[in-house]
Amino acid sequence: MSITPILQQSRMASRELALRTPEEINGMLLRMADAIDCNAETLLLANSSDMARMDKSDPRADRLLLTRQRISDITHDMRAVAALPTPLGKELSSTTRPNGMIIRKISVPFGVIGVIYEARPNVTFDVFALCAKAGSATVLKGGHEAADTNAAALEIIRKELAAMGWNPDIVTLLPNDREATAEMLGAVGLIDVVIPRGSRRLINFVRDTAAVPVIETGAGVCHTYVHESADIVKARDIVFNAKTRRVSVCNALDTVVIDRLRLADLPFICAPLAEKNVAIYADHRAIEALAGHYPVELLHKAMPEDVGREWMDYKMTIVTTDGLRDAIDFIDAHTSRHSECIVSEDNAAVEAFLKEIDAACVYANVSTAFTDGGQFGFGAEIGISTQKLHARGPMGLPEITTYKYLITGEGQTRW
Repeated sequence: MSITPILQQSRMASRELALRTPEEINGMLLRMADAIDCNAETLLLANSSDMARMDKSDPRADRLLLTRQRISDITHDMRAVAALPTPLGKELSSTTRPNGMIIRKISVPFGVIGVIYEARPNVTFDVFALCAKAGSATVLKGGHEAADTNAAALEIIRKELAAMGWNPDIVTLLPNDREATAEMLGAVGLIDVVIPRGSRRLINFVRDTAAVPVIETGAGVCHTYVHESADIVKARDIVFNAKTRRVSVCNALDTVVIDRLRLADLPFICAPLAEKNVAIYADHRAIEALAGHYPVELLHKAMPEDVGREWMDYKMTIVTTDGLRDAIDFIDAHTSRHSECIVSEDNAAVEAFLKEIDAACVYANVSTAFTDGGQFGFGAEIGISTQKLHARGPMGLPEITTYKYLITGEGQTRW
């Protein structure tokens, strides 16, 4: 069955949404947050059904899981989005030409934003709130792992929208099949942009398949480079936080790149990781440095496929390099251009790293766990863009709008 009629309804709903005032949108989001709170048990029941089908050893299990606290976080974030300034109708620039013609550049909605994502039911709520605040209808394509949770979420949202007198088609969940995905990615004229959220495999598929514009987000192969001048306590704390805070997110640490002159400090850096049972896949120099100092059952020889790998698990790669230049070259060869870090007390080395590493977020002596719209003070994000056109890094409300030029005059003509 074709989804074209569904997408046409989304397009019409986007035009209605564009007529809503910022105050109306904020009020709707606040009421929606209350409705989600009231329906927490329904969401938890649906989520338990999805979790029952999920392999608990799958790194995506943590992303799929909903708890009362996570639902509370979702509604808190939705209320926070309502409190943000509207990104629409902003005058980005204004020029008066010599003939008196006035050209203004104004922020406007995209129209219809499509989002394809995997086992992350919180994305359903986050994307709806952000897109509605930015004046765009949303077409969602969730993964089969979260099918029951997403269906329950959409039922709550659409029912509440209808109760408020809003067109419920401002948010749509597509059927859970490949045919719907293919049609969505080819829906030129009905969907303005598609944003994939998930694994590198998903993002590559969407980018390579889509006929509609795509903003790449999410795939994070993140490195932390321990320079020869690194403060050892900073290195230990940053590595531990970036790796273990939440292993399934895109800003989690995947590879430690350590200068050969600091190999003797590797046992100290890695000691806290053993408490979390982090498996380390290391090159031969790093294995020699860790031998006898790290649990043997957690220490493995790195294979070629372990280099440049996004683990999304309590696993990590360690690679030894010979100096700053070698480290920068290695990271450049394996980065996904998401988040990269140097730990160093050498200002020249820090400046070289910050300047030369080509990634959306480049850190010096700070955990990559901070790559997040909320942590950047943006209030919320729809994803972390790893590309360079339109948006890069955490995509807040301004990044999910576009702009148009408004030209006014007094009858000017051109010959």
